[in-house]
Amino acid sequence: MHGDPLREKAEQKAYRLLARRGHSEKELREKLRQGGFAEPVIAAVVEKCRQLGYLDDAKYARQRTRELAVNRLLGDRRIVVDLREKGIPEELGRQAIAEVREEIGEAEAIDAVLRKRARGMAAADRDDREKARLARNLLGKGFPTGLILRKLNGTGEDGFHDDDGE
Repeated sequence: MHGDPLREKAEQKAYRLLARRGHSEKELREKLRQGGFAEPVIAAVVEKCRQLGYLDDAKYARQRTRELAVNRLLGDRRIVVDLREKGIPEELGRQAIAEVREEIGEAEAIDAVLRKRARGMAAADRDDREKARLARNLLGKGFPTGLILRKLNGTGEDGFHDDDGE
């Protein structure tokens, strides 16, 4: 390589970061800024990473949303906040959530959380304290209150149903 040694150093740092895991453009910019690189160098490195296909906020949003929705079983509200913090534009975030929700809807995710958290207790055996504990857990995960109440007070959590509007 020849050229600006600072830019080359910034590129190497960016490549190392992106090889470890996907980053949003905002995250990469912040990490390079923390590394002491100047804005013109950061802008050039970010543009090069974009051109090489290493940096793609739409792809990152889909991957991050899938991780949060499928692996961590979070609701849309928490996912929206997470993506916003990562610098993902709102429209990209909505598209990513819509795409991932075709794989696992919020209702299915709540069912999965309930199976994990219910301590083997059948829905009919849950007392109000247990329901309140589960509701707090689900609210903290970003699920909508109405859906939580339907799942905790209703039926259908022992199987998957296509009644979520899909």
